[in-house]
Amino acid sequence: MTTSSHLARSAGVISIATMGSRLLGLARDTLLAYFFGAGRAMDAFNVAFRIPNLLRDLFAEGAMSAAFVPTFTRYLTLRGQKEAWRLGNTVVNALLLATGLIALVGIVLAEPLVRLLAADYAMVPGKFELTVSLTRVMWPFLTLVAVAAACMGMLNSLRRFFVPAFSPAMFNVGTILSVVLLVPIFRSLGVTLIMAVAIGTLVGGFGQIAIQWPLLRREGFRYRLAFDPRDEGLREILVLMVPAVVGLAAVQVNVLVNTMLASRGGHDGPVTWLMYAFRLMYMPIGLFGVSIATAALPSISRHAAREDTSAMRGTLSSGIRMMLMFNVPATAGLVALASPIVALLFERGRFTPADTAATAAAVVCYAPGLVGYSTVKIAVPAFYALQNSRVPVAVSVCSMLVNIVLNLILYEVMGYRGLALGTALAALFNASVLLWILRRRLDGLDGGRLATAFLKITVASAVMALAAWYIDGRLYGIVAGERAIPRLVRLTLVIGAAVVVLSLMARVLRIREFTEAARALARRLAGGTPAAS
Repeated sequence: MTTSSHLARSAGVISIATMGSRLLGLARDTLLAYFFGAGRAMDAFNVAFRIPNLLRDLFAEGAMSAAFVPTFTRYLTLRGQKEAWRLGNTVVNALLLATGLIALVGIVLAEPLVRLLAADYAMVPGKFELTVSLTRVMWPFLTLVAVAAACMGMLNSLRRFFVPAFSPAMFNVGTILSVVLLVPIFRSLGVTLIMAVAIGTLVGGFGQIAIQWPLLRREGFRYRLAFDPRDEGLREILVLMVPAVVGLAAVQVNVLVNTMLASRGGHDGPVTWLMYAFRLMYMPIGLFGVSIATAALPSISRHAAREDTSAMRGTLSSGIRMMLMFNVPATAGLVALASPIVALLFERGRFTPADTAATAAAVVCYAPGLVGYSTVKIAVPAFYALQNSRVPVAVSVCSMLVNIVLNLILYEVMGYRGLALGTALAALFNASVLLWILRRRLDGLDGGRLATAFLKITVASAVMALAAWYIDGRLYGIVAGERAIPRLVRLTLVIGAAVVVLSLMARVLRIREFTEAARALARRLAGGTPAAS
């Protein structure tokens, strides 16, 4: 099996699992939009959740995962499973200790943290106090998701992809069940309804661990209450993590700046519009960017451990081309169909047509960053596999500065939409610089093939987007109505037609990556979806 075929197969398994998780995520967001709209309660929740979520990106799913997977994989490759399990156990206990302490401090300092992010919320009666209460409830989510990320890293290193990729679905399931079950109870008791979502966040975090633990035990992992801070592998992970945390912290500074700008004046709406727009933009990143990066990382780590530069270059090039094949069309599709997608998913209950228009505008501005974010997901772990975390840190800091400057300028011109566009442009800058450096480090990245693939895919995607935009306009005169069913019918027909146009253009332009992805998907559907691959 070729590198591209193997990568497509593994990425396909992850994408199928991630698709299930993302669909549940959309169901979660639709439910929240129905109950809470884009008003005071959701703005408060989004700011409150952002605080522990920032550290999750730093210490759990971000820096820790990027540093842990290459180290754990090298232990598996060179030292065997016994030593790898010992390292995994040490990391889990280190995470429990570190994130537990951080969560306790965060609960105590919740009020000044919220004041830092959204001081203007105090201008709206009760909004600031609600945000503080929600923040305190959700801090333990950091510990839960950190342990879940460690489980995911170990399983991915063992080439077990499906269950870890599906585990985030438990977060959405926990939230949905908590809202459905607790909102009626809280309403009768006079408890703030949004508190049900905060409790659901904790339930979902625990579920992410629970779904992975049985498979991890079957693979041979046994948890032990033992911790050695002098462990060689732990020190190695920390050495990689420290600069990675600095780099990711730079990214999170952008998030903080965006939150402060979006919450300026205490107005209801902008924070939530940006949140829904980002989640829509992030769906194809999770399906294709993260899936391909997750599938490629163990192979890249093995090639790096064996100092096989040629194989590492081939895997990276294949992963990037496959990512482009999915995410460039997704970008074009989001730009062409932002309004009908947002209307179908969210416009009901307390989520108004004005909220739809505002969220769709943010989606269009975020969309160009989709390729940038996905490329970074693939490129950064490659540097960690090479035990070089300084480069992505330096690039991340530069990107942070670019992002802040762009956002400050564009916010004055475009309001909250400028925050989305500035973030997208900074992501593209980040990706471009990382690829340029990787190209020099690996003596090339099959640049000719990448450029050719990108050009062909862009042309095919542009034709597809124009066709989608035209067909969507014509269907309004055929399938009339603004209820969910007419909207669903219209959008389904448009997306179906767009896929047909993209397929035809891929054949006309002979886009090899499209053929490989289609064959991998056909094999996966014909053979069923395994629990692991």
